[in-house]
Amino acid sequence: MVKAKLWFRCAAMHDPVTPVVVQPALVGWEAKKRRVDLTIERAFNGEELVRRMKGWVTTDPQQVIDVVKKFGKLKVLDDRELVIVLENEEDVKKLNDALLDAFGGEVDAEPVKKA
Repeated sequence: MVKAKLWFRCAAMHDPVTPVVVQPALVGWEAKKRRVDLTIERAFNGEELVRRMKGWVTTDPQQVIDVVKKFGKLKVLDDRELVIVLENEEDVKKLNDALLDAFGGEVDAEPVKKA
């Protein structure tokens, strides 16, 4: 198993950026006829986190997800950090080639060094 960080280009500054979960999503209910004091806190999964980048990056996040899914799986590690989990280093190269073809350098994957 190999992990890679997914880098987008910021629509405003064109710096490489990757989303992180700063705080889990807090979901609650509003009832029509009574008060509901129930909330659920949960982190995003990898695809949800990437979709949230829409408008903030120079590419369509759903198209990025479609390319990434051909080579690996988007995951959020430790409820915070977005990574792509791939089978091997060769898949990282193939993914980067596909991202370059599809997005012309606006998105890339960087292997995560093992600690």
